[in-house]
Amino acid sequence: MDKYVLPESTTASSGSLFDKLLKTRKRLSERLSSVISGKAVIDLSLMEGLEEILLASDIGVETTEQLLERLRREVDLKTIEAPEQLKAMLKEEMISYLKAGSDEPLAEVSDRSFPGIEVIMFVGVNGVGKTTAIAKMAHRFRGQGQTVLLVAADTFRAAAIEQLEVWASRVGAQVVRQQRGADPAAVVYDGLSAAQAKGMDKVLIDTAGRLHTKHNLMEELKKVRRIAGHQLSGAPHKITLVLDATTGQNAIAQAREFSDALGVTDIILTKLDGTAKGGIVVAISRSLGIPISFICTGEKLEDFEVFQAREFVEAIFA
Repeated sequence: MDKYVLPESTTASSGSLFDKLLKTRKRLSERLSSVISGKAVIDLSLMEGLEEILLASDIGVETTEQLLERLRREVDLKTIEAPEQLKAMLKEEMISYLKAGSDEPLAEVSDRSFPGIEVIMFVGVNGVGKTTAIAKMAHRFRGQGQTVLLVAADTFRAAAIEQLEVWASRVGAQVVRQQRGADPAAVVYDGLSAAQAKGMDKVLIDTAGRLHTKHNLMEELKKVRRIAGHQLSGAPHKITLVLDATTGQNAIAQAREFSDALGVTDIILTKLDGTAKGGIVVAISRSLGIPISFICTGEKLEDFEVFQAREFVEAIFA
């Protein structure tokens, strides 16, 4: 492929992460400051107020209890004595949860040269922004000078195939597709054959996400994963789950189902700019231990950011 040129309709991402997380910051940090303000001591009412704020931010019952238990322990040990110190410690605890055992963002590890073709299989229910997230990922790789092939393995919906073709044209990627109703595994087989023949750098597989036949869907996805491995050793190298941040705690249930069935390697969280429930990021990391690689914070192709724990927490606590 020739050098990638940005589509004319593409403009720079508007606003910083700080601006895009305004709704979550208002619900969490600003309310926390108002509860702490004027308090001379850490008492029961203060801790109850903190608990209410964390739950309202969709951090979840279990994760909230773990955070509060840690804070209470530090208060008992006199490590924390002033209410103002609660916020700082809460920030550090959240950062430790979000790092998922690594100080290095998962996406930055992925950006390094991969030996051969890297295959990423995207999964998630309909409506979470999966196909758009794939386009944003393709755009990112194309901007790095890599060749990208998109595989339209969501053959259940004709609109999904058409949407992927439109995005492929916009971001300068190639696409492999078949007709609606085709066997998704056969599309993946053809896609990986084409990728090997053309010497592509990245293969991004779009899969179906319908909910009304959960068992059948998971079996279909397992078959896709299996066929990919037969066609190219080690494939898929990543199984990326796309979750909608606005669904709150339901996102955790979705993540568990996909992870139990397929072994999810990482998560892309979408629509963070449109929700006050950004605390779900903490709940997912703590409850599931699956790292978050990217976050989507808007509709433009550039509204796709490497997830960095400290930057994220600083933005919602600023």
